[in-house]
Amino acid sequence: MSEPNKQIHHPPTKECLSRLKKEFLEISKNPIDNILVCPHKENILEWHYVLLGSINTPYEGGVFYGQLIFNYDFPLSPPSIIMTTPSGRFETNKRICLSNSDYHKESWLPSWTVGGILIGLLSFMNENEPTAGSILTTNDEKRLLASKSMEFNKKNKTFCDLFPYLIE
Repeated sequence: MSEPNKQIHHPPTKECLSRLKKEFLEISKNPIDNILVCPHKENILEWHYVLLGSINTPYEGGVFYGQLIFNYDFPLSPPSIIMTTPSGRFETNKRICLSNSDYHKESWLPSWTVGGILIGLLSFMNENEPTAGSILTTNDEKRLLASKSMEFNKKNKTFCDLFPYLIE
């Protein structure tokens, strides 16, 4: 599997910078239930997210960390979506295939927002439909991984730096 689209050779376009700043401001003003997001301090093309496990799902109580990697020309092209925390739903550190990810550039719409991408990811996490980057496990395995998710995340320096308020 190829690596995410890391376009570090190309600086972000003015439209990309403007759009990502606008999106972060919007999410900051209007937080999304069960979703936290923070751009990397040194690279606006690298956003870090946390999905809080939805109530009445095997993920309840879990804290699932991952990244959105944007191309330098966002919103003209979709981001890569990666999950870092073991969830029992997605392979770790692998690109996830969703209709609004870089797997489907042909169906990408520049009007899609970062918030919408993450809401879609959380919704898809709660389903069992297979896709590239997903895995099949039992609900018991998912519950066990949810219960261990914070301990896993605490070992990740970037997670701790960007989401210190989540660490007990």
